Amino acid sequence: MASGAVRPAFAYTVVYVKDVAKSAAFYSAAFGYTVRRLDQSHKWAELESGATTIAFTPLHQRETDALTGAVQLPDSPAERGPVEICFDYADVDAAYRRAVDNGAVPVSAPEQKNWGQKVGYVRDIDGIIVRLGSHVRE
Repeated sequence: MASGAVRPAFAYTVVYVKDVAKSAAFYSAAFGYTVRRLDQSHKWAELESGATTIAFTPLHQRETDALTGAVQLPDSPAERGPVEICFDYADVDAAYRRAVDNGAVPVSAPEQKNWGQKVGYVRDIDGIIVRLGSHVRE
């Protein structure tokens, strides 16, 4: 078991996007988050999203490309990136309608799954898959 000194806390999910300000505004309108911070350079934004911060930064920037490599995007709309963002909602149907009404691209309308969760999928303005689902109770 990890000692307290090395026990991690999941702090950020960083989403690489084409336009930081537009993505922050989109997530606010489509998914109901409040923008906590948008820096003056528009190279960083954060959403009020609970214990783990959702942050946006440009697809390409010298600070990270040189250190960790360039962001690789899917080659076609039929492909998706290796990560999806998942949000829990009490009313998945209303959340799905709100997202689509605010510019999200419909992928799959909400449906009840056999494991007890209702799930729908959309793409954000950068093509990232966002899952809208109910909380799964055990």
